Amino acid sequence: MTMHAAAPRQALGKPLSSPERKSWVYVDGKWRDDNPALMRASTHAGWLASVVFDGARAFAGVAPDLDLHCQRAIRSAYSLGLKATMSAEALEKLCWDGIRKFPQGAELYIRPMFYAETGFVEPDPASTVFALVITDSPLPQPTGFSACLSSFRRPLPDTAPTDAKAACLYPNAARAIFEAKQKGFDNAIMLDPLGNVAEFATSNLWLVKNGVASTPAANGTFLNGITRQRVVKLLRAAGVEAQERSVSMREVQDADEVFATGNYAKVQPVTRIEDRNLQPGPVYKRARELYWEYALKGKKA
Repeated sequence: MTMHAAAPRQALGKPLSSPERKSWVYVDGKWRDDNPALMRASTHAGWLASVVFDGARAFAGVAPDLDLHCQRAIRSAYSLGLKATMSAEALEKLCWDGIRKFPQGAELYIRPMFYAETGFVEPDPASTVFALVITDSPLPQPTGFSACLSSFRRPLPDTAPTDAKAACLYPNAARAIFEAKQKGFDNAIMLDPLGNVAEFATSNLWLVKNGVASTPAANGTFLNGITRQRVVKLLRAAGVEAQERSVSMREVQDADEVFATGNYAKVQPVTRIEDRNLQPGPVYKRARELYWEYALKGKKA
């Protein structure tokens, strides 16, 4: 895929006030550190949600699987009818340029975005705008979180763009989290349309029973997370049985261990499911250890 010129945009006036956390933003061909405004009142993305993004992480001078995150961002753009304005390779290079603007070893959240400026119902791919936001965002400590079953479900592939990391998928996850917090929990377990467990509202779900790790098989209703895929490979290579299969809520409730994988927090334990308390177990600890060993061997900034 070759580089394309980004769609021209009109000036948007003064930037918004700087965010609480330090950010660098690449837009309109240059880096800015003033949290620039991106959209106008008539921007298609703000009106009809033609936005895709990806999330990667940098810490300790490494950015695990950054290439895979960049590739997925490009695929997501085309899935939503947009036109990626650069190749995955060029995007990865740009991310590294941004990472190097921060102090060495900073813990960063890396968010490339593509969105449409114009269109009516369908976006005009020629109007696609690209922005890259890199924010100083410390990794959450592995203290664990609680979760309950949500009344909200993940959609079928023919009812939502589930093959893309599309912004329009997140309001339903937000509703699930809001519902969970109203009940005194940190997160929510969402089912797929058939009633099987899909994922947590913000990350992929794992359970452990009798030393066997299981995670819901990717069936098109939820994001097959890059960190999830990495942990499957790492566990299997280390001799730990890691199954990808249908999972019921009853199995989650009866599990010896439950943990989560996701880009933002990587590998995190779950300490309560509904009214049952859990402790971080040996398989979770091994998964986290393996992931960090893998990550720290990666390309350095």
